[in-house]
Amino acid sequence: MADEKFEATVKEALDMFRPQLQADGGDMEFVEIDDQKRVHLRLTGSCGSCPMATMTLKMGIERYLKDACPKVTEVVQVR
Repeated sequence: MADEKFEATVKEALDMFRPQLQADGGDMEFVEIDDQKRVHLRLTGSCGSCPMATMTLKMGIERYLKDACPKVTEVVQVR
């Protein structure tokens, strides 16, 4: 499991990105960070059923998180 400081940094970055999802009626739920530093998220609200969710996850959230937390290797969607 990832260390607590790293997890706190990731959660802080997610909170900074969250308003962009909420503006469209969606949100995200942090699930975990695995041993390979992959961040697992569940998209909720309108994001959970949106056909563009994968693009939002990879091109939006993942790109933002990797800039804010370079140790992040990938963002993975949990259903």
